[in-house]
Amino acid sequence: MDSTVVVSVVVAALVATAGVLLVRLVRSRVVLGTSENQTTYRVLHTTSLASPELRAGLAAGADRAAKHLRELLATPALALTDGDEVTAWDGAGSGAHAEHVGEHAAQALAAGSTEVLDPETVACEHLDCPVRHAVVAALSTEGKVVGALLAYTSARPSAGLVRAVEEVARFVSGQLELAEFDRERAKLAEAEIRALRAQISPHFIYNALGAIASYVRTEPEHARELLLDFADFTRYSFRRHGDFTTLADELRSVERYLTLEKARFGDRLSVTLRVAPEVLPVAVPFLCLQPLVENAVRHGLEGRSDPGHITIVAEDAGHDALISIDDDGVGMDPAVVEAILSGESSGDRVGIGNVDERLRAVYGDEYGLTVETAVGAGTKVAMRVPKYRAGVHVTGPAAT
Repeated sequence: MDSTVVVSVVVAALVATAGVLLVRLVRSRVVLGTSENQTTYRVLHTTSLASPELRAGLAAGADRAAKHLRELLATPALALTDGDEVTAWDGAGSGAHAEHVGEHAAQALAAGSTEVLDPETVACEHLDCPVRHAVVAALSTEGKVVGALLAYTSARPSAGLVRAVEEVARFVSGQLELAEFDRERAKLAEAEIRALRAQISPHFIYNALGAIASYVRTEPEHARELLLDFADFTRYSFRRHGDFTTLADELRSVERYLTLEKARFGDRLSVTLRVAPEVLPVAVPFLCLQPLVENAVRHGLEGRSDPGHITIVAEDAGHDALISIDDDGVGMDPAVVEAILSGESSGDRVGIGNVDERLRAVYGDEYGLTVETAVGAGTKVAMRVPKYRAGVHVTGPAAT
């Protein structure tokens, strides 16, 4: 091949390659977006990093959140205080200024306002210190001042920085309100479980111990086994760790409960249990099944002389686990069930409203209890539980 032709081919190839690279670079710029888009992304990303730390509360999460808040404001230093002590300092000058944060924040805390401090107030003796001015904004939740955010600068703050500090303070206040909501929700959940235990325990303990006592002389070994079941059941029901447990542990506790009830009712109570192995590891709210099974026993068998049957089913339903408790007992008026689930009446059904509220609070309204019943036609209570849900996990040791 002629050398001129070779050179032409090489040049053409290089031009084509350069064209491809140019296209790729242009496409890369399109993907990355404009400088404004990049700035927006950085702000949103930094905010998302600070949010979970602040949701832990001002005392617990402020130290980890401070660096992200300072990055948002681009100031040399930033501090957070709860009014009593410095909960966080990030940036320069901590040794010289951290102990004066309470003094710097006093006016903003008292007035619930934003204050701009001059060098005379900040008072730094080092000539090269970047901490000479400060913008102090109060933090509040539900109208009550709970702390302050202090952004320190080397130059007099601009009006734009003052507005930015106020906006960041509003963001922090919002996260602190959510943190308080989380704490109150956790307290409410624990109170609901305590109430549920109080409802269940006296009735069940009296009957269980009475049934065990009836076997002490005639069948002492059987009485011993029942006592062990009773101990395991109560240990599980009164445990202190975690809002959630596995379906396997919940069913194991239900099985112990039914063993004790069968000791009382004898042949009058029969149980069918059908469980798909794949749903056993699913996390469920603690004590979500036992109250429903207790209702089936109490209202399905007590007050009648003929035998009763309870069917418990846990099956795979795609993204959910479907659990149902079905009894052939006396049933109830659907209007009464509706009143219980709507909160208009507590009725005499132990824990139905409690379990329904907890399911809806954790998973959403579409995951509340469904009840099929009529007077004289038995009762079927069903629930759907997502197999996976963010924030729902089992903590603490498994039941034994």
